[in-house]
Amino acid sequence: MIEIDGSYGEGGGQILRTALALSCITSKRIHIFNIRKGRKKPGLMQQHLTCIKSAEQISDAETEGAQFGAQELFFSPKKIQGGDFIFDVAEEKGSAGATTLVLQTILPILLFTDKPSKVVIKGGTHTNWSPPFHYTEQVLVPTLAQMSINVSLSLKKWGFYPIGKGEIQVNINPVNKIKGLSLMNRGEIKNLNGISVVAGLPRSIAERERSEAERELKDFTPAIDILEVNAFSKGNFLFLFSDPALIHKCGVSALGERGKPAETVAQECCKSFLSFYKTNKAIDGHPADQLIIFAALSKEKTVFSTSKISNHLLTNVWVTRKFLDSRISISGELAKPGIVEIN
Repeated sequence: MIEIDGSYGEGGGQILRTALALSCITSKRIHIFNIRKGRKKPGLMQQHLTCIKSAEQISDAETEGAQFGAQELFFSPKKIQGGDFIFDVAEEKGSAGATTLVLQTILPILLFTDKPSKVVIKGGTHTNWSPPFHYTEQVLVPTLAQMSINVSLSLKKWGFYPIGKGEIQVNINPVNKIKGLSLMNRGEIKNLNGISVVAGLPRSIAERERSEAERELKDFTPAIDILEVNAFSKGNFLFLFSDPALIHKCGVSALGERGKPAETVAQECCKSFLSFYKTNKAIDGHPADQLIIFAALSKEKTVFSTSKISNHLLTNVWVTRKFLDSRISISGELAKPGIVEIN
């Protein structure tokens, strides 16, 4: 049994998600303790419980401790299997927990089953502290495609905090061989595309965001579409992404909230893009930690430059090393640009 201290490093839910995925793939039992110990609300929240239950269903696992607020979990997987699944973050308790974080748990597992899978995940689709749906669709999935990982996403319903009730559908094909990845040079970013979204709010908010982003990023001639969508909660979302000519697309986003001017949302999003752009690295810090598990499962070398070495990245490396023999080296300092190499 692999012992995992859930308070290590970044100390958040990423430890749980990576450990669950690798436990199922390697058929190794795990014991996680101190789960989210340093958080304001420690222990398992609804989104984490959904991650556990989804991994449990896919692998026919035996679990002990999967309860709201628990800081200790025993997880013993059996045989993983693909198929059609529906997972709802709010099934037992109202929550706008992120659908994309549940996807982080199950996607690696379902790559190693014997048949394609179709998964519906219900919950928040655009929420704080998690990758929004569009980032996963426009940035992560195309990068995984370069590794011969065939995944497609579709947004069925938008879900904002606090009610959520969004819905995404994911189609996952088993992989024969995960290819290595080489992303050292980003290429020139000439243009930006984007969407400014409002749900239950005046269109003028999105128009102001677009105008501010066009002013802040005039050298990149951003083409930003305005979308008025339906959702159970009011919401506002701005997403900017690079043109598809790049070897690796980049994407940045910001969420509106009550009392936060539209101009501030746009400035926040533009600042994120410019911070990444100035480093001249291939990928930003957000997908860097998400790529670790896929690269470590490949038998080929992966190397990429990243605009930021984050605690999430270092923590994910630490968890991955507990399951796999891959040699993972990181050159650079915390919170600064660096290079990640996985053999």
